[in-house]
Amino acid sequence: MQRIIVQIYEVQTPLEAEALIELDVDHIGSVVVSEEHWKLPQLKDTIKTIHSTAAKSSLIPLYNHPESVLRTLDYYQPDIVHFCEALSDRDDIGDFCDRLINLQAVVRKHFPEINIMRSIPIAQTRKNDKIPTIELAQRFEPASDFFLTDTILMNSCGTDIDRQPVQGFVGITGETCNWQTALRLVENVNIPVILAGGISPQNVTDGVRQVRPAGVDSCTRTNVLDKAGKPIRFKKDLDKVKQLVERVRAAEKSLSQTSDNSV
Repeated sequence: MQRIIVQIYEVQTPLEAEALIELDVDHIGSVVVSEEHWKLPQLKDTIKTIHSTAAKSSLIPLYNHPESVLRTLDYYQPDIVHFCEALSDRDDIGDFCDRLINLQAVVRKHFPEINIMRSIPIAQTRKNDKIPTIELAQRFEPASDFFLTDTILMNSCGTDIDRQPVQGFVGITGETCNWQTALRLVENVNIPVILAGGISPQNVTDGVRQVRPAGVDSCTRTNVLDKAGKPIRFKKDLDKVKQLVERVRAAEKSLSQTSDNSV
């Protein structure tokens, strides 16, 4: 069995990146939150720090204008660019997806050395999932190197746009996505799928066993908590990350032994 990727977001400083590398994290993700203020020397140093190791850097630009994305990638030179638009409840969803697929093609043309990760939104557990997950994935697969399943908040009518933590994008909800849908995605595509959405040390073993993803991603549930018990963005709890990595490695070993015994 191949090594299960452990991906941790949102890491914005070299010091925190170094700490995660020491904990055996495979992919270290960062975010450019503003199209206007995209040039952040400390974030560039963070990615340089990751490049000096065996870990991979992943970068989310929270915008999708081609010129802005290309200049961002030219400046930061990440190993992976990660796009995470919501992909749902739009009147122009077909045209919107085509525009994003074209953006990924442009990125691939200009930066063939950078892998492309695409978030595929899935409803949270126990919610009616009206999102055409497999159809979306099949549409984006030829232009993607990784998929990431992430949670989009739903109501009885569909996507609850106003409740998404970052409007227009999917992620950092702290809620698990529907793992049955995530499993169907794993079974129906030919590129690696990373399981995200509320992944924590407490549930990561079950997630790996039930979904059999190529990797797992954690952000909100491995963040430091404030006095009210709410996650603090851009500040990792290293003890939680350590526990998560250890449990992924244990699950990886268990699955490998099970696979060997079945041969």
